[in-house]
Amino acid sequence: MKNSIHILTGLALVITLASCGKTEDKKAEGAAAAPAAAAVPAGDLEEIKLEFPKPMFIGTPVPAELPNLEKADPSKVVKSFQAPKGTVNLAKGKKVSSSDSAPIIGDLTLVTDGDADGADGSFVELMPGKQWVQIDLGAPANIYKIAMWHYHKQAQAYIDVLVQVSDDAEFKTGVTTLFNSDHDDTSALGKGGDPAYVETNHGRVIDAKGTKARYVRLWSNGNTSNDMNHYCEVQVYGTPAK
Repeated sequence: MKNSIHILTGLALVITLASCGKTEDKKAEGAAAAPAAAAVPAGDLEEIKLEFPKPMFIGTPVPAELPNLEKADPSKVVKSFQAPKGTVNLAKGKKVSSSDSAPIIGDLTLVTDGDADGADGSFVELMPGKQWVQIDLGAPANIYKIAMWHYHKQAQAYIDVLVQVSDDAEFKTGVTTLFNSDHDDTSALGKGGDPAYVETNHGRVIDAKGTKARYVRLWSNGNTSNDMNHYCEVQVYGTPAK
Protein backbone atom coordinates (compact mmCIF):
# COMPACT_ATOMS: atom_id res chain seq x y z
CA MET A 1 0.00 0.00 0.00
CA LYS A 2 2.81 2.40 0.95
CA ASN A 3 4.54 1.62 -2.35
CA SER A 4 1.34 2.53 -4.26
CA ILE A 5 1.07 5.84 -2.40
CA HIS A 6 4.73 6.63 -3.16
CA ILE A 7 4.22 5.86 -6.85
CA LEU A 8 1.10 8.07 -7.07
CA THR A 9 2.85 10.90 -5.22
CA GLY A 10 5.81 10.68 -7.60
CA LEU A 11 3.56 10.79 -10.66
CA ALA A 12 1.74 13.86 -9.33
CA LEU A 13 5.07 15.63 -8.76
CA VAL A 14 6.25 14.85 -12.32
CA ILE A 15 2.97 16.12 -13.80
CA THR A 16 3.17 19.30 -11.71
CA LEU A 17 6.76 20.02 -12.78
CA ALA A 18 5.94 19.37 -16.45
CA SER A 19 2.94 21.73 -16.26
CA CYS A 20 5.09 24.47 -14.70
CA GLY A 21 7.62 24.09 -17.50
CA LYS A 22 4.94 24.57 -20.18
CA THR A 23 3.66 27.68 -18.43
CA GLU A 24 7.11 29.26 -18.40
CA ASP A 25 7.64 28.38 -22.07
CA LYS A 26 4.38 30.16 -23.02
CA LYS A 27 5.37 33.22 -21.00
CA ALA A 28 8.73 33.31 -22.76
CA GLU A 29 7.08 33.09 -26.23
CA GLY A 30 4.70 35.90 -25.40
CA ALA A 31 7.49 38.16 -24.14
CA ALA A 32 9.46 37.67 -27.35
CA ALA A 33 6.51 38.52 -29.62
CA ALA A 34 5.15 41.64 -27.94
CA PRO A 35 7.28 44.73 -27.18
CA ALA A 36 6.60 46.25 -23.79
CA ALA A 37 4.13 49.14 -23.73
CA ALA A 38 5.37 52.41 -22.27
CA ALA A 39 3.86 53.44 -18.97
CA VAL A 40 1.51 56.39 -19.34
CA PRO A 41 2.35 58.96 -16.64
CA ALA A 42 -0.70 59.35 -14.43
CA GLY A 43 -1.97 62.88 -13.93
CA ASP A 44 0.04 64.29 -16.84
CA LEU A 45 -2.49 63.94 -19.64
CA GLU A 46 -4.12 66.32 -22.08
CA GLU A 47 -7.09 66.11 -24.43
CA ILE A 48 -6.37 65.52 -28.10
CA LYS A 49 -9.28 66.55 -30.35
CA LEU A 50 -9.56 64.94 -33.77
CA GLU A 51 -10.50 66.94 -36.86
CA PHE A 52 -13.06 65.18 -39.04
CA PRO A 53 -13.78 65.82 -42.71
CA LYS A 54 -17.33 66.46 -43.87
CA PRO A 55 -19.61 63.44 -44.48
CA MET A 56 -19.30 62.17 -48.04
CA PHE A 57 -22.05 59.59 -48.58
CA ILE A 58 -23.48 59.81 -52.10
CA GLY A 59 -25.55 57.45 -54.25
CA THR A 60 -27.10 54.21 -53.06
CA PRO A 61 -25.07 52.37 -50.38
CA VAL A 62 -24.04 48.81 -51.23
CA PRO A 63 -25.26 46.52 -48.42
CA ALA A 64 -22.25 45.44 -46.38
CA GLU A 65 -22.54 41.76 -45.53
CA LEU A 66 -19.78 40.41 -43.34
CA PRO A 67 -20.23 37.91 -40.48
CA ASN A 68 -18.35 40.15 -38.05
CA LEU A 69 -19.84 43.49 -39.13
CA GLU A 70 -20.67 45.66 -36.13
CA LYS A 71 -23.93 47.53 -35.75
CA ALA A 72 -23.22 51.21 -36.15
CA ASP A 73 -23.49 53.16 -32.90
CA PRO A 74 -22.86 56.93 -33.22
CA SER A 75 -22.52 57.19 -29.43
CA LYS A 76 -19.26 55.20 -29.64
CA VAL A 77 -17.52 57.50 -32.11
CA VAL A 78 -14.18 58.65 -30.68
CA LYS A 79 -13.92 62.41 -31.19
CA SER A 80 -11.18 63.09 -28.66
CA PHE A 81 -8.96 61.19 -26.26
CA GLN A 82 -6.59 61.68 -23.34
CA ALA A 83 -2.86 61.26 -23.98
CA PRO A 84 0.41 62.30 -22.32
CA LYS A 85 1.35 65.95 -22.79
CA GLY A 86 3.38 66.47 -25.92
CA THR A 87 1.45 63.89 -27.93
CA VAL A 88 1.16 64.86 -31.60
CA ASN A 89 0.43 63.25 -34.96
CA LEU A 90 3.88 61.80 -35.63
CA ALA A 91 2.85 60.44 -39.03
CA LYS A 92 2.19 63.79 -40.71
CA GLY A 93 4.46 64.18 -43.71
CA LYS A 94 6.31 60.93 -42.97
CA LYS A 95 7.41 58.48 -45.65
CA VAL A 96 4.86 55.88 -46.78
CA SER A 97 5.63 52.63 -48.58
CA SER A 98 3.26 49.93 -49.81
CA SER A 99 2.91 46.43 -51.21
CA ASP A 100 1.63 48.31 -54.28
CA SER A 101 4.38 50.76 -55.17
CA ALA A 102 2.43 52.16 -58.14
CA PRO A 103 -1.11 52.93 -56.91
CA ILE A 104 -3.97 52.95 -59.41
CA ILE A 105 -5.26 56.32 -58.18
CA GLY A 106 -3.37 58.98 -56.21
CA ASP A 107 0.01 58.59 -54.57
CA LEU A 108 1.18 57.36 -51.20
CA THR A 109 1.93 60.83 -49.82
CA LEU A 110 -1.84 61.31 -49.46
CA VAL A 111 -1.85 58.79 -46.59
CA THR A 112 0.05 61.15 -44.27
CA ASP A 113 -0.77 64.62 -45.62
CA GLY A 114 -3.00 65.47 -42.66
CA ASP A 115 -6.16 65.59 -44.81
CA ALA A 116 -8.82 62.89 -44.18
CA ASP A 117 -11.22 64.25 -46.81
CA GLY A 118 -12.87 61.61 -49.01
CA ALA A 119 -13.27 63.72 -52.15
CA ASP A 120 -11.67 62.89 -55.48
CA GLY A 121 -7.96 63.65 -55.37
CA SER A 122 -7.75 63.00 -51.61
CA PHE A 123 -7.31 59.24 -51.52
CA VAL A 124 -5.00 56.54 -52.84
CA GLU A 125 -6.31 53.35 -54.47
CA LEU A 126 -4.21 50.18 -54.30
CA MET A 127 -4.43 46.97 -56.29
CA PRO A 128 -7.12 44.35 -55.55
CA GLY A 129 -6.67 41.72 -52.88
CA LYS A 130 -4.46 41.69 -49.80
CA GLN A 131 -2.38 44.91 -49.70
CA TRP A 132 -0.65 47.07 -47.11
CA VAL A 133 0.66 50.57 -46.53
CA GLN A 134 3.47 51.30 -44.08
CA ILE A 135 4.49 54.49 -42.32
CA ASP A 136 8.04 55.13 -41.12
CA LEU A 137 7.87 57.48 -38.13
CA GLY A 138 11.60 58.13 -38.51
CA ALA A 139 12.47 56.99 -34.98
CA PRO A 140 10.98 54.79 -32.25
CA ALA A 141 7.97 56.36 -30.56
CA ASN A 142 5.49 55.64 -27.81
CA ILE A 143 2.25 55.26 -29.76
CA TYR A 144 -1.04 55.97 -27.96
CA LYS A 145 -3.69 56.16 -30.69
CA ILE A 146 -3.92 55.51 -34.41
CA ALA A 147 -6.72 57.14 -36.43
CA MET A 148 -7.38 55.81 -39.94
CA TRP A 149 -9.75 56.71 -42.75
CA HIS A 150 -10.37 54.43 -45.69
CA TYR A 151 -12.49 55.69 -48.58
CA HIS A 152 -15.65 57.02 -46.92
CA LYS A 153 -17.55 58.45 -49.87
CA GLN A 154 -19.63 55.25 -49.97
CA ALA A 155 -21.13 53.17 -47.17
CA GLN A 156 -18.82 50.17 -47.37
CA ALA A 157 -16.71 48.08 -45.03
CA TYR A 158 -13.10 47.07 -45.63
CA ILE A 159 -12.23 43.40 -45.26
CA ASP A 160 -9.52 41.79 -43.11
CA VAL A 161 -8.25 45.08 -41.68
CA LEU A 162 -5.11 44.71 -39.56
CA VAL A 163 -3.00 47.39 -37.89
CA GLN A 164 0.45 46.32 -36.73
CA VAL A 165 3.51 48.10 -35.32
CA SER A 166 7.15 47.06 -35.08
CA ASP A 167 10.71 48.34 -34.91
CA ASP A 168 11.52 46.02 -37.82
CA ALA A 169 10.84 47.61 -41.23
CA GLU A 170 10.17 44.16 -42.70
CA PHE A 171 7.79 43.15 -39.89
CA LYS A 172 9.53 39.83 -39.34
CA THR A 173 10.28 40.35 -35.63
CA GLY A 174 8.82 42.22 -32.68
CA VAL A 175 5.41 42.65 -34.32
CA THR A 176 2.45 43.80 -32.21
CA THR A 177 -1.04 43.61 -33.71
CA LEU A 178 -3.26 46.43 -32.45
CA PHE A 179 -6.39 45.76 -34.52
CA ASN A 180 -7.50 42.68 -36.45
CA SER A 181 -10.89 42.12 -38.10
CA ASP A 182 -9.75 39.05 -40.07
CA HIS A 183 -12.15 36.68 -38.30
CA ASP A 184 -11.22 33.59 -40.35
CA ASP A 185 -7.47 34.18 -40.88
CA THR A 186 -7.84 34.75 -44.63
CA SER A 187 -4.66 36.85 -44.56
CA ALA A 188 -2.69 34.13 -42.73
CA LEU A 189 -1.64 36.66 -40.09
CA GLY A 190 -3.78 35.17 -37.33
CA LYS A 191 -7.47 35.32 -36.49
CA GLY A 192 -8.73 38.60 -35.09
CA GLY A 193 -11.57 39.44 -32.74
CA ASP A 194 -12.18 43.04 -33.78
CA PRO A 195 -15.32 43.87 -35.76
CA ALA A 196 -15.59 44.99 -39.36
CA TYR A 197 -17.27 48.39 -39.65
CA VAL A 198 -18.83 50.65 -42.25
CA GLU A 199 -16.62 53.59 -43.16
CA THR A 200 -17.76 57.12 -42.27
CA ASN A 201 -16.10 60.51 -42.06
CA HIS A 202 -15.23 59.65 -38.43
CA GLY A 203 -12.83 56.88 -39.51
CA ARG A 204 -11.70 54.50 -36.78
CA VAL A 205 -9.51 55.28 -33.74
CA ILE A 206 -7.41 52.42 -32.36
CA ASP A 207 -5.92 52.24 -28.90
CA ALA A 208 -2.17 51.54 -29.20
CA LYS A 209 -1.63 51.52 -25.40
CA GLY A 210 1.70 53.34 -25.54
CA THR A 211 3.37 50.59 -27.56
CA LYS A 212 6.92 51.50 -28.58
CA ALA A 213 7.59 51.16 -32.31
CA ARG A 214 8.96 53.00 -35.35
CA TYR A 215 6.88 51.48 -38.15
CA VAL A 216 3.10 51.21 -38.58
CA ARG A 217 1.65 48.80 -41.15
CA LEU A 218 -2.03 48.64 -42.15
CA TRP A 219 -3.54 45.75 -44.12
CA SER A 220 -6.81 45.33 -45.99
CA ASN A 221 -8.21 42.87 -48.51
CA GLY A 222 -10.70 44.80 -50.62
CA ASN A 223 -14.07 46.02 -49.44
CA THR A 224 -17.74 45.13 -49.64
CA SER A 225 -18.22 47.18 -52.83
CA ASN A 226 -15.23 45.95 -54.84
CA ASP A 227 -11.79 44.33 -54.52
CA MET A 228 -9.86 47.58 -54.24
CA ASN A 229 -8.04 49.01 -51.20
CA HIS A 230 -8.15 52.69 -50.34
CA TYR A 231 -6.70 55.12 -47.80
CA CYS A 232 -7.59 58.76 -47.26
CA GLU A 233 -5.48 59.32 -44.14
CA VAL A 234 -3.62 57.62 -41.28
CA GLN A 235 -2.64 59.59 -38.17
CA VAL A 236 -0.34 58.16 -35.50
CA TYR A 237 -0.49 59.93 -32.14
CA GLY A 238 2.47 59.54 -29.83
CA THR A 239 5.64 60.96 -28.36
CA PRO A 240 9.30 60.27 -29.19
CA ALA A 241 10.61 57.28 -27.24
CA LYS A 242 13.44 57.99 -24.81
